[in-house]
Amino acid sequence: MATPASFDPQAFRTALGTFTTGVTIITTQAEDGTPVGITANSFNSVSLNPPLVLWSLSKNARSLPAFSEGRHWNVHVLSTEQESLSGRFARQGEDKFCELPFESGISGAPLLQDCTARFQCRTAFQYEGGDHVIFVGEVLAFDHSDRAPLAFQSGQYALAMRKPRSELRLATTPPPPECSYTEDLLGYLLGRSHYQMLHALRRLLKNQQLDEHAFFILSTLCIRDNLTLDEINGFVGYTGHVVSSSSMRFLERQHLVAREVGDGEARYVLTADGREASLQEIALAKAVEEDIAARLGAGDAQALKVLLKRLITASDPGLPDLWAPR
Repeated sequence: MATPASFDPQAFRTALGTFTTGVTIITTQAEDGTPVGITANSFNSVSLNPPLVLWSLSKNARSLPAFSEGRHWNVHVLSTEQESLSGRFARQGEDKFCELPFESGISGAPLLQDCTARFQCRTAFQYEGGDHVIFVGEVLAFDHSDRAPLAFQSGQYALAMRKPRSELRLATTPPPPECSYTEDLLGYLLGRSHYQMLHALRRLLKNQQLDEHAFFILSTLCIRDNLTLDEINGFVGYTGHVVSSSSMRFLERQHLVAREVGDGEARYVLTADGREASLQEIALAKAVEEDIAARLGAGDAQALKVLLKRLITASDPGLPDLWAPR
């Protein structure tokens, strides 16, 4: 264990970085009226009564005089959609507010838009904190939204995912006697969630007189058409369905795809009717997704997508990339 006498500054920084924080932008106004802003993850609450918050700023920061001499500053808790804004305010040597819309608040400090939460503050105390200055502010006004917050952990941006106690049964239920198959098995969780979503989609597709097999084919051709039968199967092979010539003939009879022969090889393209049908099917799939995402919450839904993309990359057997440029 490291002791104060043996601290390695970089190792200490790495250890501190394991503490997950939110990401904020702090803004103020310089004496000449120039807007000033920086990215900070040192923001924290202090007191509810009176309402106090704090954050810290390096003594080497160019913006220190503006915050030390000014009386007001605003804290913006960034949403997951504002990662690029965080990067902009973390850099030096550029006009951070160029073409950036902001509102007027209690003070002249810029008030940024589309954040998860905002706190308009007045400096109550300033403290020396080693190589930083600690600012404690009285909160004069605040607002918040349902936007998912951006997080920062171990030097990287992250997504916060809720873990309510009411949903922990899967992790705590003991397995049945003489059986290691539990509700916490990843394959079971993925499979059940997939089939439950597919069940909801099937009910909607039934009104379109098309099944999910046709949905996979039309969706693939909507993204990239002029494909051979083998190429179509390469893209949808992960579904376990095999696209046959009879499947394509059925879609041809429905005037949804057209078969073109050139150089002795048959290729399939979407017709205008097929593109319209595909867009309707995708709209139905998005309706199912939006309903489930609303139940999960925007933050959890986005975090789930990130984890699933990582899982797809980790388990990819070498399938062709449907979205890769030709």
